[in-house]
Amino acid sequence: MDYKNTVNWMFSQLPMYQRQGETAFKKDLSNTLKLATYLGNPQRNFKSVHVAGTNGKGSTSHMIASVLQEAGYKVGLYTSPHLKDFRERIKINGEVISESDVINFTEANKSFLEENKLSFFEMTVGLAFNCFANHKVDIAVVEVGLGGRLDSTNIISPEVSIITNIGLDHTQFLGETLPEIAFEKAGIIKDSIPVVIGEYQSDVYTVFKNVSEDKNAIIYNAFDLEGNPFKTDLQGDYQEKNIKTAVQAIEVLNLKKYNITRQQIEAGLSNVVKNTGLLGRWQVLNEKPKVICDTGHNKDGLTYVFNQLKKQNYKKLHIVTGVVNDKDLKSILPLFPKNAMYYFCKPDIPRGLSEKDLQKTAFEYGLIGDTYKSVNEAYKFALQSADNNDLIFIGGSTFVVAEVV
Repeated sequence: MDYKNTVNWMFSQLPMYQRQGETAFKKDLSNTLKLATYLGNPQRNFKSVHVAGTNGKGSTSHMIASVLQEAGYKVGLYTSPHLKDFRERIKINGEVISESDVINFTEANKSFLEENKLSFFEMTVGLAFNCFANHKVDIAVVEVGLGGRLDSTNIISPEVSIITNIGLDHTQFLGETLPEIAFEKAGIIKDSIPVVIGEYQSDVYTVFKNVSEDKNAIIYNAFDLEGNPFKTDLQGDYQEKNIKTAVQAIEVLNLKKYNITRQQIEAGLSNVVKNTGLLGRWQVLNEKPKVICDTGHNKDGLTYVFNQLKKQNYKKLHIVTGVVNDKDLKSILPLFPKNAMYYFCKPDIPRGLSEKDLQKTAFEYGLIGDTYKSVNEAYKFALQSADNNDLIFIGGSTFVVAEVV
């Protein structure tokens, strides 16, 4: 098979969560452990950093990877979902793995993957860990896909575990309350392995404290760091908390005999996009009119995004938006600004919510606009309607952003 057919085969084996939703969610790690054993436990051949959280885990992972690269380490980076190309999920020193890496892994293990009914995410984790071992990375930064305790990435024994924050997202899988979700995220805390907590949230900190005490894992509170002398090339005020979390994690690594200097931290944080190729975080796509996209898609993430939007100068605001069909609209639509012209569209995935249904519900919250059959059509009309002094924001879903970056 060529690369395109290989990836299509992976997508089609069992439902892919990002495309299908709940039917793709696995409730145990048995398949992942079986695959790891079959591959010779590649996750034991490199050191790692494990990053969970509702928001900010992607940015934090990329920051840490960038700093480690500046410090001279060969760094693997595993994140999800991808925006344009499947290989964005698996990078080594900022470069996506080769198409042959994907093809060779799939062809070599196809029978096993089929016989054991591995899900898309399970086989992708196996591919990532296998690549990191084969390419002999010094350390890999591994972002949790969903939750933590039962996530396929949770077979590593990292140098440090990180939990950025807790919000109400994926409640059908992780629980209806913040403490319930925190318990699932806290599942990445391992025996005697330090954990960094990014934000203090009174509803959930006790959960982390109790799990850490039970695991004899020392807690490091990133939110206790005084001030923040570091800057990043990632735009958005919401990156301040992610910077602190990344810096605290690096300090923990230094306690473990890593040798990462302040200058390397500064360089890494200042060159995240250059070093890792991160896309979709308050990314400016055009200047006249200014076009900004952001992958924030849940209540907490969109709160950060729209607070940032309020600080922009513009004549009129245009918003291109679409969502998935299991999105809790009543939790996010009240956050959207009413003084905007909306361009409602459907992301090009099976889970995409109809643009007509989104428009109808959005109207109940005072959000007015027309519908378009695709994201690109909506964006095209927004560009035609906007003056040079206007601002176009594209967001609401990772999948909407993926179609324009």
